Amino acid sequence: MRATRGLLVSANTQRDPCQTCGNTMVVEKTLRRHVSTLAHGYLEVRETVLVCGERCRHENGSLVRLRSEDISDIVPPGGVFGYDVIVHVGLQRLLFHRQREEIQQDLEEEHGITASTGAISTMQHRFLTYLEDLHLARAPVLAKALAEDGGWPLHVDATCEDGRGTLLVLLAGRCRWVLASCKIPTERADQILPRLREVADRFGDPQAVMRDLGRAMISAVASFVEERELPIPVLSCHFHFLQDVGKGLLGAATSELREMLRQTGVRMRLRTLARNLGRGIGLDIDRAREAVERWQLQSGEGHDLPADPISAQAVVRSLTQWVLDFPAQSTPRRFPFDRPLLDFYDRCVSTARATDAFLRNPPQDGAARRALRRLSRALDLVASSKPMADTVASLRMRAALFDELRATIRLCPSSPTDHETAATPEELRNIQQELEAWEKDLRARRPARGPAEDRRKAIDLVLAHLDRHGDSLFGHVIQLPREVGGGVRVLERTNNGEETYFRDMKRGERRRSGRKNLTQDFERLPPQAALVPNLLKPDYVALLCGSLEDLPTAFAELDADRRKVMRNTTPSKPEAATKPKNSRHPRSTVESASLPAADRRIIRAAAMDKRIKAAAQSRAPRLRRAG
Repeated sequence: MRATRGLLVSANTQRDPCQTCGNTMVVEKTLRRHVSTLAHGYLEVRETVLVCGERCRHENGSLVRLRSEDISDIVPPGGVFGYDVIVHVGLQRLLFHRQREEIQQDLEEEHGITASTGAISTMQHRFLTYLEDLHLARAPVLAKALAEDGGWPLHVDATCEDGRGTLLVLLAGRCRWVLASCKIPTERADQILPRLREVADRFGDPQAVMRDLGRAMISAVASFVEERELPIPVLSCHFHFLQDVGKGLLGAATSELREMLRQTGVRMRLRTLARNLGRGIGLDIDRAREAVERWQLQSGEGHDLPADPISAQAVVRSLTQWVLDFPAQSTPRRFPFDRPLLDFYDRCVSTARATDAFLRNPPQDGAARRALRRLSRALDLVASSKPMADTVASLRMRAALFDELRATIRLCPSSPTDHETAATPEELRNIQQELEAWEKDLRARRPARGPAEDRRKAIDLVLAHLDRHGDSLFGHVIQLPREVGGGVRVLERTNNGEETYFRDMKRGERRRSGRKNLTQDFERLPPQAALVPNLLKPDYVALLCGSLEDLPTAFAELDADRRKVMRNTTPSKPEAATKPKNSRHPRSTVESASLPAADRRIIRAAAMDKRIKAAAQSRAPRLRRAG
């Protein structure tokens, strides 16, 4: 390809007669275009444009012309880079999350194509536009496949970064296809409901809807089901339900415990002690670690430290590090399923008692003895605090109540071998019966009066959540239509599939942008990017274009169909030209975000500062309120 770089080639144009009058087509002009494709590399193409000798015109008023199909099949109209280059860049950028410089280097070394980083960004956005158009064009085919599968549950959720760039995604649950995605200013019912209608109009009504517990989401889904008169279950995500209950139960007590620990400064004291001991041990660190391992095996020989000074200091250092390593007890499920601050408190208390035992027979080395007493004093700030102990007692009581609910629902179990979701209707029925029995028992255990106010409030909070969301916690057994063989289908109990999708998307964005904070990236991320992971689903790709190798051809066919429609379309009225270009995706009429990106550009202008300062420095008297 490098050897043929810049080679001048001729593109054939079929000399077919005019489709309107049947007369001969004559040469109008000859063009030279620079074209780059993966299949041919970089070429200069000479193209002959033919026009009807009788100057016939299409319905839209344009002349009847013939151009080379050899060019239009591989390069977009007026473009330089071929469809295969656009697909390659789009996949590498959005599916495999490679950076622009990596793609630029790959195109140059592997295909002999030179493209600037700006051109790569342009091709990325063009790829998303083509993919969305192809997705919408194949909507009837996709809808038929979903119907033949017996229907599909709709999972709806939204994500953002630091409250900005809210992305709403509607996903077909069984096959994990993203059916639609859009940007909304904030999570509001009047922004979500129109998107639910669009998906149902294109892909048919869902057999169930899975949502989170947000007020806007609950309202939008309820309105959607009511207005379409759908006899389908509306399900609350069990994970979000547990998470909501757990945060309500444990959030205030956890924040109080965090503030108490912060005021003691115990973590800073422990880090300083561990660093100082490490410096004191110095180059003997390997011998010190071996001494700690030997000391660990001597647990039954009395509560004392090694006689060797280095070994004694190493043991004190290891005790300090063990307290600081409290996050090791946590699991990926995080708060409220894990309570790391409670784990830290328990380690402080346990180590404080251990240091008291070691100090009964203190080490002979003065440095080790002083370090052990310093550790004891730091831990005593936590272990001897009565207010902290009361807060921890409340937190334990509330955590035990939450764990009871979690065990009853059988979600996020302690053992990784347990099932997190029910697999059969019998299991779901048992879970529902157990939850009803537990709720009845909880009401009986609720103290009506007396000093147990904290327990009463905790139980009331759980009962309030059950009263509010209990009706939507079950209904996962769906009867399949006879056309697909009948029987039943058990739906998922959580929105974890969509949460995993969001997590993978953010990981990919961090890989692509190189930034940890994705606030600006999510604000600028086109909503069509949510469709790209569909290309990892073989069943979706087969219905969309056959295979990923055929995706450039499918994009070319879209442009060909577009040209045919334009030629056969009567010109619109002059006032139609005032409509925005993105009429298919109209801007929201309600801007509910407090400080969207478009407004930040305005209010951060120097003219705004100047105008406000001028008004503030004026001598106009301030208006006073009457009275």
